[in-house]
Amino acid sequence: MPHATPVTTPDAAVDTAAVDTHCPYCSLQCGMALRPAPGSEGGVAVVERTAFPVNRGALCGKGRTAPAVLSSRVRLTEPLVRRPDTGRLEPATWEEALDRVAEGLAATARAHGRDAVGVFGGGGLTNEKAYALGKFARVVLRTSQIDYNGRFCMSSAAAAHNKAFGLDRGLPFPLADVARTGCVILVGSNLAETMPPALRYLTELKESGGRLIVVDPRRTRTAEQADLHLAPRPGTDLALALGLLHLVVAEGRVDEEFIARRTSGWPEARAAAMAHWPEMVERITGVSVPELREAVRMFCDAENSMVLTARGPEQQSKGTDTVGAWINLCLATGRAGRPLSGYGCLTGQGNGQGGREHGQKADQLPGYRKLDDPAARAHVAAVWGVEPDALPGPGRSAYELLDALGGDVRALLLMGSNPVVSAPRAGHIEARLRSLDFMAVADVVLSETAALADVVLPVTQWAEETGTTTNLEGRVILRRAAVPPPPGVRSDLQVLGGLAARLGWEKGFPADPEEVFDELRRASAGGVADYSGITYRRIAEEDGVFWPCPEGASTGPGPHPGPHPGTPRLFLDRFATDDGRARFVPVTHRPAAEEPDAEYPLFLTTGRVLSQYQSGAQTRRVEELNRAAPGPFVQLHPQLAERLGAAEGDPLAVTSRRGRAVAPARITRDIRPDTVFMPFHWAGEGRANALTNPALDPVSRMPEFKVCAVRVERVERATG
Repeated sequence: MPHATPVTTPDAAVDTAAVDTHCPYCSLQCGMALRPAPGSEGGVAVVERTAFPVNRGALCGKGRTAPAVLSSRVRLTEPLVRRPDTGRLEPATWEEALDRVAEGLAATARAHGRDAVGVFGGGGLTNEKAYALGKFARVVLRTSQIDYNGRFCMSSAAAAHNKAFGLDRGLPFPLADVARTGCVILVGSNLAETMPPALRYLTELKESGGRLIVVDPRRTRTAEQADLHLAPRPGTDLALALGLLHLVVAEGRVDEEFIARRTSGWPEARAAAMAHWPEMVERITGVSVPELREAVRMFCDAENSMVLTARGPEQQSKGTDTVGAWINLCLATGRAGRPLSGYGCLTGQGNGQGGREHGQKADQLPGYRKLDDPAARAHVAAVWGVEPDALPGPGRSAYELLDALGGDVRALLLMGSNPVVSAPRAGHIEARLRSLDFMAVADVVLSETAALADVVLPVTQWAEETGTTTNLEGRVILRRAAVPPPPGVRSDLQVLGGLAARLGWEKGFPADPEEVFDELRRASAGGVADYSGITYRRIAEEDGVFWPCPEGASTGPGPHPGPHPGTPRLFLDRFATDDGRARFVPVTHRPAAEEPDAEYPLFLTTGRVLSQYQSGAQTRRVEELNRAAPGPFVQLHPQLAERLGAAEGDPLAVTSRRGRAVAPARITRDIRPDTVFMPFHWAGEGRANALTNPALDPVSRMPEFKVCAVRVERVERATG
C-alpha cells in the first residue's frame, strides 16, 4: 500500500507497557500504541496496533513521527506574556498569565459588551475540550461570538447532509464498506497523500473487481489509481454532477421504485438536472461527453455504488449545492439507504466531526442541537444549571468572526487554530488579529498566530492527555495519556477551569476529561448526535462506538433492555427527516465567485501534501517531514511554464486580488494548463492563503478556498 508505513516492533502484540491511543492528525484517527522509550524524542516510541479496524496498524509518516512534537525542543513549556515595556512575549507564571487573560476578556466585555469578546476553536480539540469551550463561551462569557476552524473543513457537506438526510455524519457507514462496494466516485480528494492508510480500501475495492472514478483537476497519486480520471475546470464540480444525473435520466437508469418509496422532491430535481445537457456540461467543465457517459455506465452498472467527496467540491461558494447534486445522483439511482451504497464525506481534521457536534459551532449546542431551538436551549441549560434565556443566540461564522476582529469583536480567546496561515485572504486576517485590543492563545507550539498574542498558554497534547474524538465514520474513539506533560504545561480543561473561576464560576468546569465526557453525554441525550450510551469503558472494549448511541435502549427481545450497540450504518430503515424520506434538492450550476479574466487569467487551487498537515504548525517542526516536504511550490503545466519562460525550480510570483505569494516552480503534465496548484501549509512569502477568496457559501458559510483567479509571473533571481 503506497505511502502508508506500518511501524513494527517484535513484541507489539504482547507489549504490556504500550498504551493504546490514536494519531493526533487527520480524521482517520489511526490506532497506534505508545511505549516508553527514554532518550527518544518525546520519550515514547510508536508501536503497531493491528487490531484497530480503521488502519489495521498502518501509519503514514506524520503519525509515525508524531512523538517528535512532544519534545521540549519544539513545543511550548511555560506561559508567555507580552510585556508593555519591551513589546515582547516573555515567560510568566501561570497565575499571572491566567489573571491577564481573565482581566483582558472581562475588561473588554465591560467596555464594549459581551459580544465584543470572541472565541475561536479548532477541529483538533477533543470532544471534551470542544464541549467545555462552547460551554465557557455561552455560560461564563455569555458571548454569541464563537466558531471554529472546522467551518473551513466540511461545513458544506454538513449542510447538504442535513438538507437531504436530516442528519450530518461524515460517513453513514464504516470506512471498510468502501472496499466492498462496486464503484466509487471520489470527488476532490487526494486520499493517497491526505489519508494514506485509507488508500488500502480503494486498493481492495479494485482487487475485488470494483471500479474507481476520481474527479480532480490534477492527476494526483490518487487519480493514478483510478479506472477513470475526470479533470474538470476548478469550480465546475456542480455542473459535472448535474450532467451525470441528466444522463442517468436520459438513459433510463433511474430507480423509480426507490424514489417513490423513500424520497421526496424528485420532479423538481429532475427538471433542474435536465437543463444541463451533456454538450453544455462538456463546455463548462472540459470533461468530454464520452467520459461523462463512461462514468454513468461504471456507476450504474455496479450493483452497489458510492460517492465520496472532500474539500475539492466543498470549499466553494456553492459547495452546499455541489454536494447536494452528488447526493441527488445517489438518490436517483437508489444508491442510498442500503448496505454498501450511499454518499459520504471524507472529513479532514482529526475531530472535525465531534468538534461541531458539541458546541464550538456558532449555531449549535451539544448533541448537534440547534441554538435557536427553544427545546434544545432548555435541555442544555438544565444540564448547565442556567436559565435558557441566559444563553446567547447564534453568532458569526468562522470567516465572518475573524473579519470582525478589531471592529465589533475587540478581544479573542483562541484554542488550537492558526488562522494566520489557514484562513482565506490570510493577510487581511493577520491584520485583523493585530488590531485586537487583547488576544490569548492556548496552543502546543508557538504558531504564527500565537506569536501575535498578548498571552500564550502552553497546553498538553494528544499523548499527554486523555479524551475522545469522533472520526470520519462517526466512530467515537479514546485517546489515552501515555506520558506526563513537561512541568509548566496544563491541559485546556485546566485552562478553562482556571479562567472560569476567575470570572465567577468556581464550579462547572472540571479538569477530569471523563467527568466532562459524562456531562457531555447528558447534554447530548436525545439530540441528533446522541452520545448518552457511550462510555470510556465501552469505547475501550469495542474499539470505538458509533453515534447515535442513546442510553439504555434495548437491542433485542426479552424483559431486560441491553445497551444500545451504536449505529455503524445509518438510514437503512429510514432517513432522519420528519417523514423518514430523503429529500432531493433542486440545484443549478453557477460560476465560481471569481473566474479568470484578462488581468488574472488562471485558476488557482490549493491543497495538502503527504508530509505536512493543515497550517503546518506542528509538522513543520519535525525534521523528517521537513526533509520530505521542505517548502511551498507552484505546480504548473509545461505549456504554461513555456509561456512564462520558467524552468523547474524558478521562483514564480502568484498574484490574486487579495495578495501575492512566491514559490519555486514544479512543472508537470499532471495538472491542467489553465490551472496552478499551491499547498497551503506554509507561512511567509509562500503563504497560499494570502491569495484565496473568502467568498462564502450562502448556506454553510464555507469560504471558496478551492478556486480563485490569479496571474503567474517569473521572478528574476537576485544577482551579486
